[in-house]
Amino acid sequence: MPTQETAPSPTPTGETPLALTRRARRTYRELVETYPYAICELDFTTPLELLVATVLSAQTTDVGVNKVTPEVFRRYPTARAYAEADRAELEELIRPTGFYRAKTDSLIKLGQALVERYDGQVPERLKDLVTLPGVGRKTANVVLGNAFGVPGITVDTHFGRLARRLGWTGEDDPVKVEHEVAALIPRKEWTMLSHVLIYHGRRLCHARKPACGVCPIAALCPAYGEGETDPAKARRLAKYELAEGAPWPERLGATPSGLAARWAEVTG
Repeated sequence: MPTQETAPSPTPTGETPLALTRRARRTYRELVETYPYAICELDFTTPLELLVATVLSAQTTDVGVNKVTPEVFRRYPTARAYAEADRAELEELIRPTGFYRAKTDSLIKLGQALVERYDGQVPERLKDLVTLPGVGRKTANVVLGNAFGVPGITVDTHFGRLARRLGWTGEDDPVKVEHEVAALIPRKEWTMLSHVLIYHGRRLCHARKPACGVCPIAALCPAYGEGETDPAKARRLAKYELAEGAPWPERLGATPSGLAARWAEVTG
């Protein structure tokens, strides 16, 4: 009796899995060329500092966190210092980051857990990190990738939004997004992938109105056209080092043309 071949799982865009993988990797290469300087935008010098900064970054901006962490790090240089922190004092220090009572609770319990279970050191394994108070997979992957050099995918709001717009996943759950994207990109690239996708989301591919008209990956994006396609108007939507008035990278200056044809060519 002949065996029946199993059809490959459908992709969000209807591409074959191979075509999706090729497009994802090409998109990643384009983003690395656009943002070769992409790094974690939280300031830190030690794994503990990065862990604390990442906990503080929930529901606020990295810029806002970087304004308060110099004093936080000065007053609390060790896990034991957090474990023994005066709650009112710590709350006042981190108040500008929002949800400061819950974050204070997490930091104190985090310090206690590190002292009790890991001799005050930040563990270097995902399965250990996610057992710590206030630490989920996103925070753990930030710490692993940027403090310990262990590849990890950080699925924040920007990463998830772009992964769906690019048709890499149809999932909303961050863990499912992480796993589906991980299957497309080589493991050694996961940390840089996180950086460039987050950079792109903050600078051009905004939630409400993406700057499609100056997007370096427009020809590779099935969501092209959801945002502003006029290059001049799109240019005004750029933020951070790409903001209007800043030097504009030459490779982003060409008016997108023939995008539909290029998209068909890329996806084959």
